[in-house]
Amino acid sequence: MATTHRIMIVDDEPVNILVLQGLLKNAGFEVISATSGEEARELVREGPPDLILLDIMMPGESGLETCGHLQRNPETTDIPVIFLSCLDRDDNKVEGLNMGAVDYITKPFHGPEVLARIRNHLGFSSRREKIIQSQSRRLGQVQQAQRDMLVQPTDLPEAVFSVEFIPTQEAGGDFYDVVALGDGRVGYLVADVSGHDLGASFLTSSLKALFRQNARSDQSSVETLAAINEVLQGITPPEKFLTAVYAVLDRAAGQLDIALAGHPAPGFLPRNGDPRLLDADGDILGVFSNIELGHLVVPVSPKDRFVFYTDGLVEQSAAPLGREALTRLMTDAGNLPLSGMAQGIVAEVFGYAVPEDDVLVLAVEV
Repeated sequence: MATTHRIMIVDDEPVNILVLQGLLKNAGFEVISATSGEEARELVREGPPDLILLDIMMPGESGLETCGHLQRNPETTDIPVIFLSCLDRDDNKVEGLNMGAVDYITKPFHGPEVLARIRNHLGFSSRREKIIQSQSRRLGQVQQAQRDMLVQPTDLPEAVFSVEFIPTQEAGGDFYDVVALGDGRVGYLVADVSGHDLGASFLTSSLKALFRQNARSDQSSVETLAAINEVLQGITPPEKFLTAVYAVLDRAAGQLDIALAGHPAPGFLPRNGDPRLLDADGDILGVFSNIELGHLVVPVSPKDRFVFYTDGLVEQSAAPLGREALTRLMTDAGNLPLSGMAQGIVAEVFGYAVPEDDVLVLAVEV
């Protein structure tokens, strides 16, 4: 069954509204009307139309101002606006189109022309929506593929970790992996690819493959990241880069070997001692052929915990999380069972709010 499109007419002259209503209703459209820009915007809030026919010269708020308000509002910016005005100079038309209108028709108008232009723009909007839906489905498939790549705590119980990952878009840039290296050693990787598009998803897929190829028990954490960077430097687009932290836990030797590449250092919560954020630096991955990586070797004891995270946890514009606040947060979360620790940290920071960036927290217990 064909969809009935809803058209809004905005004009301060009742006669113009009546003429256009008759034209549009006879053509099968549903019609609503307003006699001012303010009234039109109120009606749009109640239920957005599929297209707006907007006069320019009206008392109070002009049609140009109304169009500007609609364009600046994310909820209404995609509604097609066609100006219908007696102002017929070229500069008037240019000004209207520059405000974001999709078309400009001068009065007196020709009914068949108005209908033809409306149908053209509705057809374009419909095709655009189908393209967006198609891309969204494809990105959704990418997101599912990314999730399928991620190791869960039950997949590798000897790694003793919990994780909370919230991607903000279909194709996220944050990534983690956990791998058993043999001889009781476990490797933990947390990375952040710049951007949230298909290019980022390609790099996360490549990173997983490279990590699995290069994470070996006979290599240090620094050697592993350096080997990964040699390949990434050749395949990373110029506008992309990666940050990463890779840690190798050797429970028998009682140490955690950590390499950092432009990534936040983890939090350390010793069972007997004061919690603290570790400090180290390092070059980002995928840009330079010769890099210097941050390196830490931390003595550990059973039941000590580490918290790895991406910058989305601490760099929210509304309330950035400083080092002291983050340390207190991790300390409080350390009282939770490990299975709920990562989730507890994220919940304490964001509650029910939607993060601005991907958020990833990985908690590990020795």
